Amino acid sequence: MADGETLAEHPLSHLDASGAARMVDVSGKDDTAREAVAEGYVVMEPATLALIQQGGIPKGDVIAVARVAGIMGAKSTSALIPMCHPLPITGVTVDIAPQNTGRLRITARVNTTGKTGVEMEALTAVGIAALTIYDMCKAVDRGMRIEGVRLLEKRGGKSGEWRA
Repeated sequence: MADGETLAEHPLSHLDASGAARMVDVSGKDDTAREAVAEGYVVMEPATLALIQQGGIPKGDVIAVARVAGIMGAKSTSALIPMCHPLPITGVTVDIAPQNTGRLRITARVNTTGKTGVEMEALTAVGIAALTIYDMCKAVDRGMRIEGVRLLEKRGGKSGEWRA
């Protein structure tokens, strides 16, 4: 908020009039088809990416495990993010692909039919997949970085479609 602004002048949906945290009541909203897509990157040494692609990481198939971890992350979002509603997720895809030398791009697409969007679920899927890649490869490359986690697009609900 800007200097001098009050909560009443700049309401945040997760705060009540006194500024206390609350979970937003969405019971009056209509169920609509909703979708969100997020992305992120894990940057690593080219040799680490080569090991991943050749199946040479001792902990196993990094891409397969990270994909499953991302799906599990999307399904667990409301347990991780305090004000997120538990949602009946109808679909999650997590794609992980090499980008240039030494970089994996993670994309997650999450769908539901419900009263609130799945942006946090898509972002969580990307974050958990990225952390799984880091965990599985840290013995080989401690200098890996997780970068660029962001929402790319969302559809559904009252606000309609949005693209980055």
